[in-house]
Parts: sequence; structure tokens; C-alpha cells
Amino acid sequence: MSGYVLHAGGVGVRFGGVRALSGVDLGIRAGEVCGLIGPNGAGKTTLFDVLSGIRRPDRGRILLDGADITRRSPVWRARHGMRRTFQRQQLFGQLSVADNVLVAQEWRGGGGGPAADLLALPARRARERDRRVRGERVLADCGIGALGTSYAGGLPVGQGRMVELARAVADPPRVLLLDEPASGMSAPERERLAAVVRRLAAEEGCAVLLVEHNVAFVMDLCTRVVVLDLGTVLAEGTPAEVRADPLVREAYLGTP
Repeated sequence: MSGYVLHAGGVGVRFGGVRALSGVDLGIRAGEVCGLIGPNGAGKTTLFDVLSGIRRPDRGRILLDGADITRRSPVWRARHGMRRTFQRQQLFGQLSVADNVLVAQEWRGGGGGPAADLLALPARRARERDRRVRGERVLADCGIGALGTSYAGGLPVGQGRMVELARAVADPPRVLLLDEPASGMSAPERERLAAVVRRLAAEEGCAVLLVEHNVAFVMDLCTRVVVLDLGTVLAEGTPAEVRADPLVREAYLGTP
């Protein structure tokens, strides 16, 4: 679809006799922060699984820059700029915070093969240094620069969420999928999260889609909100339009 970096067209998913998604259409543009909300069981995480390649839809297509990637693997999508965090924390607990972020950059390789590793060639050392500098900068942007040497497994939930975000953006993403990123965060941590997401969208043109139960956070951060209910798109629009929609209020936000 024209103008969309990532687009889901007519996506349907069934689990046996249960229809998790039915004809879902959703697109995200470069530089946009879009929120995806809905009651439990609405299909939000299932849609994230389809977008990120973890689950193949029963029908419909996923397009990246207009190209059909429906059958592409999660690894392929990640290496083409699509990054995701999960509702349940997925940290490398035995690694330091700095190494958690460094891991996200290692897939590009060091250049020169095993010989360069053994000989510690200047080009290899320079690339390693550049990656560590990038990692330090990302950690600082996320407000956790002082935690670089800490073990990731011992962090409080809010700080762990920020490490996940730092790891997701260490190699600059084109599309960022955030599943419950503010869960367990304090108010200052949520403010830092919002600032990082806004900067990624505004300065780097990243397309951001986030699932979040904190409706106030979504309405403040996002320029567009999509509401799922029972596997279908119930409403879509600006935060003000969604907030005022009577169907949304009845299904999710609560009637006055």
C-alpha cells in the first residue's frame, strides 16, 4: 500500500475453531507512532506475531515497503530493519547490560573471518570499538548508561524494559514493534521511554507500533490509535477521535 512502510492486508488467523483475527487491515508510515489497544483477547499479540513473522496468517498478506514478506522468517525481517520487544521480558540475564546491547549488532559480522578474530586486525578492532560506542550512546539515550556493567538478570522490571528497548534500537530499526513496553515502569521511566520513541520517529523516520494497556500513555504518545475487538478493527483515528468514539467507550474505555 502506498505510503506505508509496513502493512497488514486482510489478515486472518484461527486457532482451531477460534477466530483470533478476521480481515485486519493495518498500516504504519515512516515517522509515525501508532498505538494498538483493545480488551484482553482482542488479538493484539497475535497480530504482532504475524507482523514479526513468528506466526503465519491463515489468509492475508504482510508487506514491507510494498514487497510481500508474509513467508519471510523472523530473522529475515529483523535483518531488514523490523525489531520487536515482547510482553514477557526476553533478556540475556547472565550477560551485562552493555553486552545485551552489543549482541544486537553482532549479526553483521566483524569482517575478515576467523583469521581477523585470531589476529585482532585493526579493522576488526575499529568495528568492535564503533559498536561499543554505539551501544554506550543508546544506553545513555535510554537513561541507563550507568548500568552497562550490571548483570541484566538482576535488574528491576522497569530498567529491564529499557534494556530491551536499547537492544531493539542498537542497530537502527526501520520498524519497531513494542509489546507492553511501559509495563512495570515508574512514571520517570515511562517519560524516558516516550522521549526515546518520539526521537526515533521524528529524527530517524522509524515506524513505531505499540501495544499498551496504559491508555493514558498511548493517548499522549501516539499520533494515531487503532482499536481491536474480537479480532477485528473496531475504530481508528487520532487519540481524540478514538477517545470520543461511542463503540470504543462501550467495548474498552468504559461508558460514562
